[in-house]
Order: sequence, then C-alpha cells, then structure tokens
Amino acid sequence: MTASARILVVDDDEGILGFVTEALAEEGYEVLAARDGAEALELATREPPDLILLDMRMPVMDGWQFAAAYRSRPGPHAPIIVMTAARDAPGIANEIHAQGCLPKPFTLTDLLDVAARFTRQRIAAV
Repeated sequence: MTASARILVVDDDEGILGFVTEALAEEGYEVLAARDGAEALELATREPPDLILLDMRMPVMDGWQFAAAYRSRPGPHAPIIVMTAARDAPGIANEIHAQGCLPKPFTLTDLLDVAARFTRQRIAAV
C-alpha cells in the first residue's frame, strides 16, 4: 500500500461515507470525503486524488453527472471505482467508463483490496 495515496470517497449515505473514510484513513491513506458530486468535483479540483470511490445515486450531482464533468476537465484523471447497490454494478461502471466497481454491501477486505490495487497502479504509472 502506498501511504501517501489520496482517495476521494463520494457517497451521500453518512454511514457508508464514515465507514469507508475511517477504514482507509486507518490504513494510512489520505482521504477526502464528499456527500455529492458537486462537492466531489470541487475537492478533486483543489486536491487531485489518486483514486475516486463513487456512489451513483446522490442529490445535487449524481455519479453519472460527476463522472462526465470530471472527465471533461483537463487531466490527468484518477481511476473511478463505482460503489453501488444496483444489480448491474459492472454495467454502470462500464457506462461511465469507470475502472471497476465495488458492489454494496462490500466487506472491509474488498474495500482495502480495491484501494490497494488501484492506488498502486496509479502511483506506479506516475
């Protein structure tokens, strides 16, 4: 794991946002938390993340809108992993050109595996 990796977690469910944020911080990641896509876009502009964990159904700006707005900005762009309880999580991830999905409910092990895999790839590419 790369302790200096910055992960942006975007979810309007405070329980999930708190769990994911705390779990990743305990593993040494720098974690940014947003409750909607608009807040996430602002954070990603100010403090570019190495990985984005993105819920899809949120108020203000949903995951689809966030992904489109984020990718329309100049890069480089962090990988996006879709976090969703939708039945077709892989299809949704493909729809927004995300690099993967983390279907809800997920385990702590699943979360940490995804974070480690995608931050290692991102940091190695730099």
